[in-house]
Amino acid sequence: MSVRLNGNVIVLEGPCRVEDAEPLLGWLQADGSRVVELTAVEHLHTAVVQVLMALRPGIRGTGNDAFVRDWIVPALTTPEPADTMTQEG
Repeated sequence: MSVRLNGNVIVLEGPCRVEDAEPLLGWLQADGSRVVELTAVEHLHTAVVQVLMALRPGIRGTGNDAFVRDWIVPALTTPEPADTMTQEG
């Protein structure tokens, strides 16, 4: 596995595969203050990215892969826009 819990930090390293999404989800749901370390990550399966996008944990590092560094990390660290739609009624 490429995901491990080290205290309050979830470390993702190497190529993270689909089977890494389940423990990642469980650890983030169990404690929402955990931070995800991406410094040594080489690849993120879409399932892992979906967990990170849905739960929006704190992120450290940018990874060794250009796609993760240039596209995924900015998407995870940019605040979601506020809901600007108003209800009429």
